[in-house]
Amino acid sequence: PSPRPCQPNGDSEEALQNEIEELKQKDLALDQEIAQFLSEGYSLEELEKHISLLHEYNDIKDAGQMLLGKLAVIRGVTTKQLYPEYDLELSD
Repeated sequence: PSPRPCQPNGDSEEALQNEIEELKQKDLALDQEIAQFLSEGYSLEELEKHISLLHEYNDIKDAGQMLLGKLAVIRGVTTKQLYPEYDLELSD
């Protein structure tokens, strides 16, 4: 038999419409936030650099969390128990 095209039912179509609307709202909110930063004197280049640095920070933090997790497994303790040993706050 030949494949039939996928026909979304009413529920999934409605869910997709809702998701599209939510994404439009998020896009609008981000545009407003960018406009606010620009009105405060920030440049697009500065904002892009800041975002790039935040991504780099998050990547480094994720790597650190992964290493702490592996160390915790090796030692047979929880990651939380390692935090004081490395002068880390739970909020870190």
